[in-house]
Amino acid sequence: MPADLAVIGLGHLGLPLARAAVTAGIDTVGYDPDPRPYAELRAGRSPVEGTLTASEIRRMLSGGFRPTTDAAELGRVRTAVICSPTPLGTDRGIDLTALRDAARALAARLRPHTTVLLESAVPPGTTENVLRPLLEEGSGLVAGRDFHLACSPGRLDPGNRTHTLANTPKVIGGLTPACTESAAAFYGRLTDKVVRARGPREAEMTKVLETNFRHVNIALVNEMAVLCHDLGVDLWDVIRCAETKPFGFQPFRPGPGVGGHGVPVDPGCLPYSTRTPGHPLRMVSLAQEINDRMPSYVIQRCATLLNEHGKSVRGARVLLLGVTYKPDSTDQEAAPAREIATRLMDMGAQIGYHDPHVLDWRVRERPVPRADSLYEAAAAADLTVLLQQHRTYDLQGLAVKAQLLLDTRGATPAGAAHRL
Repeated sequence: MPADLAVIGLGHLGLPLARAAVTAGIDTVGYDPDPRPYAELRAGRSPVEGTLTASEIRRMLSGGFRPTTDAAELGRVRTAVICSPTPLGTDRGIDLTALRDAARALAARLRPHTTVLLESAVPPGTTENVLRPLLEEGSGLVAGRDFHLACSPGRLDPGNRTHTLANTPKVIGGLTPACTESAAAFYGRLTDKVVRARGPREAEMTKVLETNFRHVNIALVNEMAVLCHDLGVDLWDVIRCAETKPFGFQPFRPGPGVGGHGVPVDPGCLPYSTRTPGHPLRMVSLAQEINDRMPSYVIQRCATLLNEHGKSVRGARVLLLGVTYKPDSTDQEAAPAREIATRLMDMGAQIGYHDPHVLDWRVRERPVPRADSLYEAAAAADLTVLLQQHRTYDLQGLAVKAQLLLDTRGATPAGAAHRL
């Protein structure tokens, strides 16, 4: 059965896009070669934590959304949006394997006049240097002449109910002006505002700038956290004062590490481009180095606090609170909690956790004991570490009950706990 839209990749980008399209009355299929998302969706459940609720999935299905593992469906649509995951590889470069697989599956069935859009987070040049050749070689068609090709990087904040696809401007960069306008016509049905970039590289680089802006500023404030602790300065009071400035400042806050789906990208080192200038963004590399050090710094603070209270890490009962990468979400993507737990275990600590949004948590494939009663667990633990400030946590009450509390988010009342 033909459809207007195929969403390729049913993850944190693809599912919200498919939902928005179905809500707008667009006949939509969702393709993913992995059978697990298909099975979960057919059962009325979201295959990705922190994206859509079960009721939203059910409404999508009743609205005509069709998940599939059959690539033949890709040959029957007018628009195809690639939302394949692009995680960090072992070399810390972006892994484009899933994107390439998606391109090959689509290319074998690509029809003239189809609009192909790329939402996955990619290094600049990917649309033209990776996606375009795969589509053209596999289909025999020419991008910009026989089919439209554009990049519109995903901008959604998983779990954010305030900033949705509808009210977040969509940046679009087409291979040709006609490609841009075709993409704008599609996204204009889903969002209030479309922003036209000069081309695919400008659209791709927009995502790079946005992600690197976040990481660099978090790195700055993480370094400030270490410095302020050494100087005996209350960083959170400093931030409170600084954010009253009505211009030239945007508040960022430190934490135990940086999680999320957006990864910092250094466009100076692109393995597939012979036109790479070869000048890495040193500030981005340094920011990543600083942010990667934060879990180790948290471990150091834990050891110091325990030692000051006559205890060692070995044998200590440590309770970790909040193991997701952002508050009030189930999303654990790149959350620092797992690395912190692993290092504490290696040092001989007995680890437990509590998170109202995560009922089962594993480190090294082994289940970590979950506290049923938060206050009782905090009272019994030698050290409680707040890693994520979920709204349900009564931090003032927790500070009273806990034997020793390290707050890595600055969320507890001043003087109630040891802050990062």
